[in-house]
Amino acid sequence: MKLIIASNNQGKIRELKEILSPLGYEPVSMKEAGIDIDIIEDGETFSENARIKAQAIYEIAKIPVLADDSGLAVDFLDGAPGVYSARYAGENASDKDRMNKILEELEGVDKSLRGAKFVCSLYFIKDDETEICVSGECHGFIGEEPIGDNGFGYDPIFMIEDGVSMACIPAEEKNKISHRARALQSLVEELS
Repeated sequence: MKLIIASNNQGKIRELKEILSPLGYEPVSMKEAGIDIDIIEDGETFSENARIKAQAIYEIAKIPVLADDSGLAVDFLDGAPGVYSARYAGENASDKDRMNKILEELEGVDKSLRGAKFVCSLYFIKDDETEICVSGECHGFIGEEPIGDNGFGYDPIFMIEDGVSMACIPAEEKNKISHRARALQSLVEELS
């Protein structure tokens, strides 16, 4: 089944394709589907933003759409950056800029207070009758410095255990434990 991934984030698109393709889906990015629009994500939650994106693309394409909104929630920062994860260090900031901002805000903060989670909400529109929203979380903590070369976004500072960040593990392993993988597992269960 052809499916549009409502995202322009190449890391997310790659990850979703790796997880969805073996399940019999033919995921394509917005770009591959010939859709080039900016969607204003003004929801207050990850699920609201995912729904906004899915509906915008479904209205254009009228084929199944999967939208993801995800981000990092840090305990010490009262859940920030949250829905602002991509824009946390400014509109045109790099992944490195965003990581550095988090690390600066947590400088001197004890490990016990550095708990964090990645959150992913997926919104799937199959047709005019079927819409499904699911979420997944991956818990860890924010390290003292970036570690690892895999992944994207905040992966190098998101520690799943001492000395091991999300950027240290191979994609196959990440695709089993990540917030996105857990949300997709819930979606597959819903679709069954």
